[in-house]
Amino acid sequence: MDVYGVGMLITGASGIGKSETALELVKRGHRLIADDAVEIIQTPDNVLYGKAPELIRHLLEIRGVGIINVMTLFGAGAIRNEKKITIVVRLENWQEDKQYDRLGLDEETTRILDTELPLVTIPVRPGRNLAVIIEVAAMNFRLKRMGYNAALQFTNKLTESIAEDLDDLE
Repeated sequence: MDVYGVGMLITGASGIGKSETALELVKRGHRLIADDAVEIIQTPDNVLYGKAPELIRHLLEIRGVGIINVMTLFGAGAIRNEKKITIVVRLENWQEDKQYDRLGLDEETTRILDTELPLVTIPVRPGRNLAVIIEVAAMNFRLKRMGYNAALQFTNKLTESIAEDLDDLE
């Protein structure tokens, strides 16, 4: 998917909601690159590009509806043939006993071919709006690339506040 100009490879188990999330993202104005199978090309400088195999280009499979042609339904602006992959979003079933990053300080990565990419893991459970969460992940990724990290700013302010409170106690 191309979400706010960020090339996002959305991964997860079969049936987790990748295609439905992609459909919602397309409806919200973002662009589909590929569904179900992504051909990944690595350049000599370890940049990854994703594209759909010719057979399934512009197609989405939606359980209960079937195969839809995104370009035919939503127009040429809803698709791209190729996009640089800059972040991986992994959808996984919510696990009660797992600790999920709540601040955004833990920067996970994953390796595809010879390239390390940032990884965001999004726990899935009923009622969560995955398309909105993925949009926010894309915007946050862009802000971090521009030098603004909200989680880091928060922790710095918290540390300063605690230090001031300790000074006041002395």
